[in-house]
Amino acid sequence: MKAPWFALLWIALIPWLTFADNRPLGRSFVTRSEVLAQHGIACTSQPLATQAALDILKAGGSAVDAAIAANAVLGLVEPMSCGIGGDLFAIVWDSASAKLHGLNASGRSPRSLTLAMLKTNTVEGKPIEKIPERGPLSASVPGCVDGWFELHGKFGKLPMKDVLGPAIRYARGGFPVSEVIAADWAGSPATNQPGFGAVYLPGGRAPVKGEVFRNPGLAATMERMTVSRDGFYKGDTARTIESFLKAHGGFLAASDLAEHKSEWVEPVSANYRGYDVWELPPNTQGIAALQMLNILEGFDLKRYGFGSVEHGHLFIEAKKLAFEDRAKYYADPAFSKIPIKELISKSYAAERRKLIDPKRSAKSYDFGNPMLNHGDTIYLTTADAQGNMVSLIQSIYLGFGSGVCPDGLGFALQNRGALFNLNEGEFNTYAPAKRPFQTIIPAFITKDGKPWISFGVMGGQMQPQGHVQIVMNLIDFGMGLQEAGDAPRFQHNGSSEVTGSMMTDGGQVSVEFGIPSETERGLLKLGHKVGRSSAGTFGGYQAILWDATNKVYWGASESRKDGQAAGY
Repeated sequence: MKAPWFALLWIALIPWLTFADNRPLGRSFVTRSEVLAQHGIACTSQPLATQAALDILKAGGSAVDAAIAANAVLGLVEPMSCGIGGDLFAIVWDSASAKLHGLNASGRSPRSLTLAMLKTNTVEGKPIEKIPERGPLSASVPGCVDGWFELHGKFGKLPMKDVLGPAIRYARGGFPVSEVIAADWAGSPATNQPGFGAVYLPGGRAPVKGEVFRNPGLAATMERMTVSRDGFYKGDTARTIESFLKAHGGFLAASDLAEHKSEWVEPVSANYRGYDVWELPPNTQGIAALQMLNILEGFDLKRYGFGSVEHGHLFIEAKKLAFEDRAKYYADPAFSKIPIKELISKSYAAERRKLIDPKRSAKSYDFGNPMLNHGDTIYLTTADAQGNMVSLIQSIYLGFGSGVCPDGLGFALQNRGALFNLNEGEFNTYAPAKRPFQTIIPAFITKDGKPWISFGVMGGQMQPQGHVQIVMNLIDFGMGLQEAGDAPRFQHNGSSEVTGSMMTDGGQVSVEFGIPSETERGLLKLGHKVGRSSAGTFGGYQAILWDATNKVYWGASESRKDGQAAGY
């Protein structure tokens, strides 16, 4: 006799509800073992990208070569999240110099487009109050390709032709679309943008799970840039981008691409209970994670326990405080003097911490005055046999970015320009040739000046929240590398934003399945607005840990994605 449908459903849910309690170590949340390897390792959100990185490592490539190869494949197989139409940030541990190097490969706004022109433009017959999230006005210069060449020039070993080879071959020959990616592809709201259907809707629809997708236009574009960055930023590709955008009301020009250059930057850090957590400075949001950690360091989270009401409440309030400063101060440092040192100082955190009421959720917070104290995205990580480690994040922002796909090039342009503020006189106010505020952030943890973990959590404003929760899980709650990512997460939405909106109602809290129901009830009693969300809204995690005692890499990959950690 067949079991009733509800019994079968319950059986299917048991592994998720129990979080693999039968694992050998008896961990509560871990879904699978870490991957262990001595010679090289790669962790990405799609297995074909992970395997491409391993092939490059086995062929004698560096961790940077492997990261570029994986990123190039991801731009093909996960096009709603990343691609050569987007931007890139990276932190590299270089074993030779025994130090971290940071790269900001984000692009700038069109030089010919002014704030006055934007404010007098119209969308559907009305003056715009913010840059639209889709369409030509949201496009900024793609920084990804220049980022690849900067990384490769400093740390690469193999010719770029070899590094990009796997992506080019998959683009021409095709690849089967994986499950989570197929679902995101089908749900894209960018389908009505110029050129989108010709590239990403073969036969008039999104490809389904297991269907083979090809992108010969992208293959040709990548082949033109195998020798130098000029194959992308000058010549046919740049001219096509300009002519296509101008034909549809955009302003990005070939000259904007030609003058683009990435910037090597110094990573910044905060010490959290003896561990140095490293992020990149603005125009990205990495220091929000450091501000949150500094605030949370003043609380005994270990005593409260993972998933407790106190854990959730203090984390949420610390996030709200940091995000008020994010809305106020985070922007292109070439246009505003940003008090980075003060924002991530312990003394400033101590002052901000005093604003948290342990018994009540705050409806709003003001941004701080640190000067008074003086003192959709992919993430991947790779490591090689020489001890080099790469923490790299790359994105075209919202799913399929602007949605605009210039004729024959095989990719969508990002929509980072939508993150500018159109209010005059603020840090993130739109200006020509200015880098918009960025959400994408790679991270790294060192201990006593030595590398420990390269990690990241993709997903818009979830990223700094995810970074902080990973660090808490590892350091406060004693979780392993895989479990730290598998453990259920909190997410707060509705904070004040860099685009000008303000939080007045306390925002909304999402708790992932696995957080105890009594915690949800406790947060409600404290005044939080709480709901539950699916796993897909809580970001995507990858990480590599260096075990210096045994000389072994540990790799972890996000169980909420299609990803894979693999090594040799």
